[in-house]
Amino acid sequence: MKTLILAILCCFAPAILAADVKVPDISKEELTKAIADKKVTVIDVNGTESYKEGHIPTAIDFETTKADLATKLPKDKSSLIVAYCGSPKCPAYKQAAEAAIALGYTNVKHFSAGISGWKESGAAVEKAGTEAAPAPAKAK
Repeated sequence: MKTLILAILCCFAPAILAADVKVPDISKEELTKAIADKKVTVIDVNGTESYKEGHIPTAIDFETTKADLATKLPKDKSSLIVAYCGSPKCPAYKQAAEAAIALGYTNVKHFSAGISGWKESGAAVEKAGTEAAPAPAKAK
């Protein structure tokens, strides 16, 4: 009986551990520097339409790349990977973060402000097929 219980626990341990994955946050300043230094792969989890309308510079569209994500990420498994979605309350980033972790990446972070926080800060956004452009001015 003990052997059976141990076997069952071993089978479900990866799923249990994955459910408790904690992804640390990265600040806007840290992310901006990593992008400028070309030391990060950024993953946008907002969906293709949102991605086309504006995303953090250099970000890849998770919706169109998730099937072959391994080919889009760096070979070095300690490389910085940052996932984000719409806003601080959006949990969708976990899809990309967990996918990167499942592929063996050990330096996965979350930009919790999301694209809304990025734009609100006045940071440049990139539209599909274009270079980064300044975010629209905030109405006062």
